[in-house]
Amino acid sequence: QVQLAESGGGSVQDGGSLRLSCETSRYMIRTNCMAWFRQRPGLEREGVAVIEIMGNTRYADSVKGRFTISKDYAKGSLYLQMNSLKAEDTAMYYCAAVGSRDLCFLRAEEYNYWGQGTQVTVSS
Repeated sequence: QVQLAESGGGSVQDGGSLRLSCETSRYMIRTNCMAWFRQRPGLEREGVAVIEIMGNTRYADSVKGRFTISKDYAKGSLYLQMNSLKAEDTAMYYCAAVGSRDLCFLRAEEYNYWGQGTQVTVSS
């Protein structure tokens, strides 16, 4: 059974940093597109960052230069380093995965594995 377990959310002030983690398996890390999505109150789920099987990354324009996605095969973990946080980054953040893809995109409908989410709150 596939499991994705997020952690690392919390409350920070504007300009602060957080590091989110997603624990899964080494098999998932090795064979899947791994991504972070977020859902802000009243809005649809949106893609934040994705890392392909070979390590290429893509980011939403709103987080470029501030967020960094990475993965550790040995630990079976996915990460999202978030710097220079803003109030508009406040959201529930989800880890997601989809397998058997050469290219990975930030379209939620393409992902078939999801974690339960971790809340990030940024206060100004």
